Amino acid sequence: MNLPLEHALTVFMAFFAIMNPIANTTVFVALAGDRKASVQKQIAKKSLFITFIIIVLFAVLGKSIFNLFGITLPALKITGGILIFLVGYHMLQGINSKLHTAQESEDTEVSISPLAVPLLAGPGTIATAMNYSASGGWLEIVITVFVFALLCIITYVCFIFSTKIISIVGEQGLSLVTRLMGLILAVIGVQMLIIGINNAFNF
Repeated sequence: MNLPLEHALTVFMAFFAIMNPIANTTVFVALAGDRKASVQKQIAKKSLFITFIIIVLFAVLGKSIFNLFGITLPALKITGGILIFLVGYHMLQGINSKLHTAQESEDTEVSISPLAVPLLAGPGTIATAMNYSASGGWLEIVITVFVFALLCIITYVCFIFSTKIISIVGEQGLSLVTRLMGLILAVIGVQMLIIGINNAFNF
């Protein structure tokens, strides 16, 4: 398989699993479901725009952040692997991870918090973006940003049609999707951890 295409598919699966657009749709409904359709669209657009900007900054400035704080790539892979594994593990158990969960808020700016941060642009998403962009050159960064933009569009569509999606998928369907995404995340986290340890000790 073509390496850029393989990288894009890997990044897509990682982002899709950790953002979990279908499951996060239920949170969007809980936070904005009682508002007008036009307001829901504004909230969805604003939250995903903020999310995109945050992830792009970490993807593009990843190496600069490393140099500034003296962080090594193996350290990021190990830490990111642990974070992503924990999120996936909790999803497998049917429990929302505190690392990647929106808390109830009465703030009208739900598009910023808790939707954008920490629901969509949580530590796991940031670690994933930095891992896949910092481990390569500009091509990997562009692919990471492009794939994340695609995921933002998919999430936006899920948010806009949230009521229909929930009625079709149902609670059992959402639970199944969440657990499947949790399994994928757990495996990705372990893989990142293995690579990080191998790089750190040059096995």
